[in-house]
This record gives sequence, C-alpha cells and structure tokens, in this order.
Amino acid sequence: MSGENYNDLQAFLVVAREGNFTRAAAQLGLSQSALSHKIRGLEARLGLRLLTRTTRSVSPTEAGARLQQALTPNFESIDAALAGLSELRDKPSGSIRITTGEHAAATILWPVLARFLPKYPDIHVEVVSDSTLTDIAAERFDAGIRLGEHVAKDMIAVPIGPPMRLVVVGTPAYLDAHPPIVTPRDLTGHDCINIRFLTHGGLYTWEFEKDGHPLNVRVEGRLTFNSIECIRVAALAGFGLAYLPEDMVRPHIEAGRLRQVLDDWCPLFPGYHLYYPSRRQPSPAFALLVDALRYRSHVE
Repeated sequence: MSGENYNDLQAFLVVAREGNFTRAAAQLGLSQSALSHKIRGLEARLGLRLLTRTTRSVSPTEAGARLQQALTPNFESIDAALAGLSELRDKPSGSIRITTGEHAAATILWPVLARFLPKYPDIHVEVVSDSTLTDIAAERFDAGIRLGEHVAKDMIAVPIGPPMRLVVVGTPAYLDAHPPIVTPRDLTGHDCINIRFLTHGGLYTWEFEKDGHPLNVRVEGRLTFNSIECIRVAALAGFGLAYLPEDMVRPHIEAGRLRQVLDDWCPLFPGYHLYYPSRRQPSPAFALLVDALRYRSHVE
C-alpha cells in the first residue's frame, strides 16, 4: 500500500466515524478543502462513492460502510503496534480515551489520575463523562467504566472500585410532611426525583432487594434529570426523594441535612469496572493505567 493510499484510507475512516468534515479535519490537522480532496481522490481511484454528504451530516454509503467495517480492526492493530513501540522509550507515552459516568469519574477515576499523571508526563488521557452505555469499539474509546453488571460478556472487565449500594434519601422536612415509608411500594405515593438514561431513553426503575427477594418500583415525581449531581442538589433542596450512591449522600446524612429510608432494602452490588475489548492488545501506557486503577481490597 502506498503512503498516499494509507493516508487517504485513514482520512476516510475519521470522516466516517465523526460524520462531519469539520471535526474530522480538526483531528487530522488538515483544512476541510484538503480533506475533501483526499476523499474525492480515494473515491475516484476506487470508482465508488464512499460517503453521502448533506448540508448537516456525512454518512457512509453501502460501499463506504463495508470498507469502514473491513478497515477498522486493521487500523486498530496498526495503532496498537505503533503504541507498543513506546516500550522502547525511557518513558511510556501515548493517548488513552475513556468513557465513564460522572460518579465514577469523580470518585474512582480522577483520584487515580491525580496520582498517575505526574509520574508519566508523556501519557495523555481524555475522559468523556456521560450516562450512555457507549459502544467503545465503534466510538474508538480505549476503555469504558461502568458498573460490573452492565459490562458486556465479550469484554475484559477489571474491578476498579469496592462493592457499592444506592440509598433512598430525603430531607427531614420532606419526610416529616409525607406518609411514612416502610417498603419500596410506599414510594408510589411520594414525589421521587427520576433519572433518565440517554442510551435507552427510559426512566430508571428503582431496584431493591431483601432476604433474596428483588422488588423493582417505577417511581413518579415532578423532576427528572440525566445527572446524579443534579438529583442530589434537588433532594437537598427538599424537592423529593432521591436514589443515589451512598458515598454521595453519606456526609449529608451524618450532618442531618438528609435522612435515609429503606436501609434494609438496599443491598450491596458489584462496583465499578474498567472494560475493554478482549481482542485489542493494550499499549504499555494503557496497561500502566489499568494497573493503577485496579481495585485491591486489602493493603498490599
């Protein structure tokens, strides 16, 4: 393969992935006109139209989609091989992209990065925080962080945090002014603050368990967010009940700003895991970060 063909194929993959010439050109360090010229040249040599262009977006044609599917794993292998050359350097280097939820980013990932990055100044980390269950292969992330129960079976999953649990909380003023809560079914008569997961568009069903018997409750309320931090703020302001990670609300419970209910219905469940495709060979920089993040339940 000539260097020109390689560069043009790489440019095509970036445009197809981003669905936008402006973003793709910025990533490749090219002008939009130069990038368009590369794509037109590639299409001319192949005798096929690879991309459908509209005023708002760019998407692969049938031929483009087939080419993208065939090229992606090969280019990933090339990227991994090039990244592996950093083993020959005195200092590990490279870029790592991670997708994660906001709670894991704040409580698990950032504390580790704050210690890790000063040791490895040539390693760059990009963190994208959202509530969606991102397809890390399709979106070209090196890894994702999610709760263990949400990790696909074909992924390598590394525990990076302790078991955790969600708890139901409200302000003392709210709880004193509303009917008592003895079982999760009592929540149907309360103003609960919902969270909507963008992946599926639905509201999260509050999950409980006692003596091995699960009980799920679809709650209702006037407020819905896609951010657990916004939910905590609303709960502290007295706008209803919230179902949040215990570590987020424990200081407010201890200070008396919030009161916990249904404690015996809130069991522990597997905590956060870092996951990545089993077929991808980790770069030295990525392997170092995985080891730094790995949860160890005892002091070594």
